[in-house]
Amino acid sequence: MAAAQEQVATLVHGQYTTVMHQPLRRLVDKLGEVLPTGLDSLFFSNSGSEAVESALRLARQATGRPNVLVCHGGFHGRTVAAASMTTSGTRFRSGFSPLMSGVVVTPFPTAFRYGWDEETATRFALQELDYTLQTISSPADTAAVIVEPVLGEGGYVPATRAFLEGLRERADRHGFLLILDEVQTGVGRTGRFWGHDHFGVTPDILITAKGLASGFPISGIAASEELMSKAWPGSQGGTYGANAVACAAACATLDVVRDEKLVENAEAMGKRLRHGLEAVADRTPAIGDVRGLGLMLATEFVTEDGGPDPETAARVAWNQVVRMIPALVVDEVAVDEGLQAWAAAVATGTSGASAR
Repeated sequence: MAAAQEQVATLVHGQYTTVMHQPLRRLVDKLGEVLPTGLDSLFFSNSGSEAVESALRLARQATGRPNVLVCHGGFHGRTVAAASMTTSGTRFRSGFSPLMSGVVVTPFPTAFRYGWDEETATRFALQELDYTLQTISSPADTAAVIVEPVLGEGGYVPATRAFLEGLRERADRHGFLLILDEVQTGVGRTGRFWGHDHFGVTPDILITAKGLASGFPISGIAASEELMSKAWPGSQGGTYGANAVACAAACATLDVVRDEKLVENAEAMGKRLRHGLEAVADRTPAIGDVRGLGLMLATEFVTEDGGPDPETAARVAWNQVVRMIPALVVDEVAVDEGLQAWAAAVATGTSGASAR
């Protein structure tokens, strides 16, 4: 708040295609400290959807190819192109057709949904990806594959190391790009600064937003300078991208995340929260799965035959998957209070299921 207030009194806005203001310079330097090696060029916009579309534009222009592969269950935004790449729910893509062409859907290793172990689900997802490249979108027509390290709206399902390594290998072999959508998973959310840090795979393009500025609207994509230079001159832009106040807020946010060790806190409190959620699940037959990374955790409710159980989940919260995403500053007291409330809600909600 102090950083934003100070900046408002100095410079509210200077369009960064014209004015290279100091908060932007500081933000670029600070992001350079946490971005993967080699991702040394940045483009800023306002929202996650805008950043996703900027990444798509860059991928298509850089490769000269039209298609983009997306993973089933992914969420990338609500604007037309971003919604066209979203498959986590029909509510995000229905009612305003036609959607953007050139989007091809391939499986994500959602082990619980398939009823398999992670190794089997990963092998299936990669086999289907290869089949897709043989039958629907030729590598010569494929500009990129875009994926979240943990599905967000898709139910907080983490990727697997083997899956992301498989995407990286295929991207390198076929000459298309790997885009990681870190809008939800970035800036410490999963107990690592970036969600992909759990898996040891570096993207060609990284997308960030949400937690970057503590609520001020800013997003961005990071790529190598070589790749970013392949964007057509003047094709990327926007009046309010990298707004000076948002940049100041982002700089302060990154300082707090570092100085207060909030990434480490997310890892520790995430373990505490997960332990409590698993304890509730152990005594609740209606809970089929607890999953996620760091402070990005979900509980999925199921019927006796293992199918989705939205009715029971609705009595507890909503949908059949209840997602929990506490603030990065959450402490042990707040986690334990939340778990007590959760246990009570589940007990009440599942007693209703028994009565049914």
